[in-house]
Amino acid sequence: MRFTKAHGLGNDFVIVNTLEESGVPENREELGALAARICHRQFGVGADGLILIKKSDQADIYMQIINSDGSEPEMCGNGIRCVARYVYETGLVPRQKVRVETLAGIMVPEIIMDGDESFLVRVDMGEPRLERAEIPMQGPPGKVLNEPLKMNGDVFMITAVSMGNPHCVIFVDDARAVPLFELGPKLETHPAFPRKANVEFVQIANDKEVIMRVWERGAGFTMACGTGACAACVASHLNGHTGRKVKVHLAAGHLNIEWADNNNVYMTGPARKVFTGDYPLE
Repeated sequence: MRFTKAHGLGNDFVIVNTLEESGVPENREELGALAARICHRQFGVGADGLILIKKSDQADIYMQIINSDGSEPEMCGNGIRCVARYVYETGLVPRQKVRVETLAGIMVPEIIMDGDESFLVRVDMGEPRLERAEIPMQGPPGKVLNEPLKMNGDVFMITAVSMGNPHCVIFVDDARAVPLFELGPKLETHPAFPRKANVEFVQIANDKEVIMRVWERGAGFTMACGTGACAACVASHLNGHTGRKVKVHLAAGHLNIEWADNNNVYMTGPARKVFTGDYPLE
């Protein structure tokens, strides 16, 4: 199976074009097992997720994402930038603006710089969903804005945002000091989130910049999360910490996020190809 390894700010993926590669399993259980094998960092290629490019009847392509633990998220912001670069450079979609069908709906990434290592992709991520039932999260109707969440005797003030997938945003004084590997998995699987949650710890630098660390649902610690950066921007503005344009600093760089007047969120960031190879299908 021919694949391309790519990453967006260190959030890395194995991309497979199923329109050209045969033998990729269709069975969901087998596909999850394949993702777990190929994403393993010691015994596989190593990645946060496996991305399959498929045919779409509604858009240019369909993007299916399988996390490194075999689960399937609705959307991946860094992944869709990598896919946009892949389909443009390979000529699969020879346009700088691509319509990509996902479980979270149709997203529209646009290449705004190409040809070198400063390659950038801007993605219309659609409207954030703020009603509790849309996150989804247990509890009464309404928005989850700076609301207490109890866990093992501790209380976390959270803001919940869906970018097609659930996010739990927590503001902290020092994002780097958070015991991410301890708190992340517990908050991800908190009973309040019936479909689990991505967890973002966000430090406000000023009214235009934040620092974020993330624990991703189904992948654990990752160096970056595109939908999480979007959720952080929305939550930061809703809580009065920032304006609607935010630079989100992550471990390997930053994403520029804008919650525009049309209510859509726009994410701009890099997408880089690392290498190509062949993976033996068992």
